[in-house]
Amino acid sequence: MRSLYDRFFKGSSSSYFLFGPRGTGKSTWVRKHYPNALWLDLLDPGEQRRLNAYPERLKEKVLAEPGKKVVVIDEVQRVPEVLTVVHQLIEEKQEIQFILTGSSARKLKRTGVDLLAGRALMLSMHPLMASEMNPHFSLKTALLKGLLPMVVDSDDPDRTLDAYATTYLQEEVQAEGLVRNIGNFSRFLEAISFSHASMLNISNVARESEIERKVVGSYVTILEDLLLSFRLSPFTKRAKRQSVTHSKFYLFDAGIFRSLRPQGPLDRPEEIGGLCLEGLVAQHLRAWIAYSNKKAALYYWRTRKGVEVDFIVYGSDLFIALEVKNSSRVDNNDVRSLRTFQTDYPECQACLLYRGKERVIVNNILCMPVEEFLLQLYPDQDILPK
Repeated sequence: MRSLYDRFFKGSSSSYFLFGPRGTGKSTWVRKHYPNALWLDLLDPGEQRRLNAYPERLKEKVLAEPGKKVVVIDEVQRVPEVLTVVHQLIEEKQEIQFILTGSSARKLKRTGVDLLAGRALMLSMHPLMASEMNPHFSLKTALLKGLLPMVVDSDDPDRTLDAYATTYLQEEVQAEGLVRNIGNFSRFLEAISFSHASMLNISNVARESEIERKVVGSYVTILEDLLLSFRLSPFTKRAKRQSVTHSKFYLFDAGIFRSLRPQGPLDRPEEIGGLCLEGLVAQHLRAWIAYSNKKAALYYWRTRKGVEVDFIVYGSDLFIALEVKNSSRVDNNDVRSLRTFQTDYPECQACLLYRGKERVIVNNILCMPVEEFLLQLYPDQDILPK
């Protein structure tokens, strides 16, 4: 599985949580970098049952193998009660490093993470970045299949994508008892896919899925807790114009979006392709921020009059505005929103990403091929060329 070996993710010498959606390669990465660790796999029903019954058995296991200086608990959210024991062991055995992987934060948010506050870092792993795959990256394939490692390495990517949502429904949502009506949640998944790369309107999703608004709100939270989606808040710092207040919604991977989004004869391929492209850029920017350890956050900007910039990367030492266009040509109209944003925020760098082949300057705005942009996005380098 070539694509999992040279990831940009870096661990830590101290204890840490490693969160990421299923299939991003967390376990593979940990096994490669900690081959001699004491390993507890909570996807193993027997192991899960034993620790559920008596979480203190974790301490017995650790003390029985004093030579093991690294302890890995895979899918720790399955038995969040073990975090009490982990906390105790960190206090007593400071020479032991704990690595706690998880593909869901739901139970941990309610029962455990706060117990380790200040004693374990919170790190995340994301779908592959284009520069991790270079020279094997294909923008066309990424827009169709996404960059989830388990899909990239699959002999049958389409079937793997189709099974992904089903796996989550069965193993995470249904098995954990997160929702009462799995049929409602399945309809919700289809309806919410139409909100990808758009402002989230809970009422519209509720109407389309024929589910109460309050229930839909809880379903969105479940998606976020399962790390399957994220939201971008509007950028409002020193706002000179009236801004919108709604967040934008994204599914975490372009391929997952395509697999969930129903398509019919009225859908225009270029419209869905544009949503995939914007989502692909979003997931790269999130990964870059996580792996570069920049104190930065990702936003979008939209005025009440509808002028919008897709992404604002804002931090202590960077301020970048990015617009994404699913077209091979650009003109003055395409950079108008970036120029408006620069009028309000002259300190920012601005760039338009498009499907062309050459860098061009339009109305003093750099327009850069999106494939080139993704391939040059390394955690130890700036987002935009100087």
